[in-house]
Amino acid sequence: MDLLRSLPLGLYLEKPITWLHKLDPRVKLIWLMSFLVSPVLSSSIWRLILVAMLIVLTFSASIPLRVWKRQMGWLLTLCSLVFVMSAAIAPDGLSINYQPRLPKDELTFAEQTTNLPPVPEARNFSNFLGLIKTETSTESTSETQQQKITELPQPTSYKYVIFQRRILIINLTITRRSVDLGIRIATLLFTVIYSTNLYLLTTGSEEITAGIEDLMQPLNKFNLPVTEISLTLTLSLRFIPLVLEEIQNLVRSVRTRAINWKKLGLRQASQVWLIVAERLLENLLLRADQIASAMKVRGFTTPNRHKVQWHDLQLKVLDWLVLVTLVLFWWVRLVWGGQN
Repeated sequence: MDLLRSLPLGLYLEKPITWLHKLDPRVKLIWLMSFLVSPVLSSSIWRLILVAMLIVLTFSASIPLRVWKRQMGWLLTLCSLVFVMSAAIAPDGLSINYQPRLPKDELTFAEQTTNLPPVPEARNFSNFLGLIKTETSTESTSETQQQKITELPQPTSYKYVIFQRRILIINLTITRRSVDLGIRIATLLFTVIYSTNLYLLTTGSEEITAGIEDLMQPLNKFNLPVTEISLTLTLSLRFIPLVLEEIQNLVRSVRTRAINWKKLGLRQASQVWLIVAERLLENLLLRADQIASAMKVRGFTTPNRHKVQWHDLQLKVLDWLVLVTLVLFWWVRLVWGGQN
């Protein structure tokens, strides 16, 4: 098991260099925020368009198949399961038959009941049978009237319940609202995770730090530590591969012991994994202490005194073209992508 290859989440792809790598990190960050913000109060069609745009960007950038096939495959599978559960199993919230506890017009109902004449009592068995016949006849007429109403041709082909069938114990009901809810949740999950991963895949940690620090320069007027924040972000992005490497090494060390998990039982197996988790935490803290010691040895004590030029930021022709498409993107979102 190689986590750094099978699960490359948050890792930077150095080669091949695609056109997404050549974009300015500030432009890519603005596009990322657009992908994260535009689904808010948007229609289901717009959210599906965002998913299609992310897939087209992946193919157009010629990112290797080994990098994105497992990420996109597992993510599409997860989103499909979420869609099925939301559309078929979860209730839509509108199929609840609400019945008030009191009558709608309580005062008028009370006045009508006081003015009603007394109900005549049944004197013999024949009158009682006559009452039963009249009640059954009125019920049968009401049922026939309802059948005639349902048999009438409807003005449109609109149906709120799309599919309804009982399969074994489960009563499967798919409505228009449940399908819309499933599309919204599944597409939002895919957009948030994959857009962020695509940004980290095509942008180096130093470029991300330089772009965020440049965009946060106006906050210096409010005495906010912009440089410390950018440095912390750089170190955290650099620390992600170390965490994956430590997890991979510990899992391999457990496998080489050839532990018979069936004989251990649940209690002893949980104790083994607790020891592994404790060892993982110790290794990560040791790595963090080594990074801090290396920075102190090199004289890097405060980021304000030791200014580091992470990346040379300069907008090119391709960056301006992408910004123009961003304006077109938001124009389409505000005109046609709003919630119905």
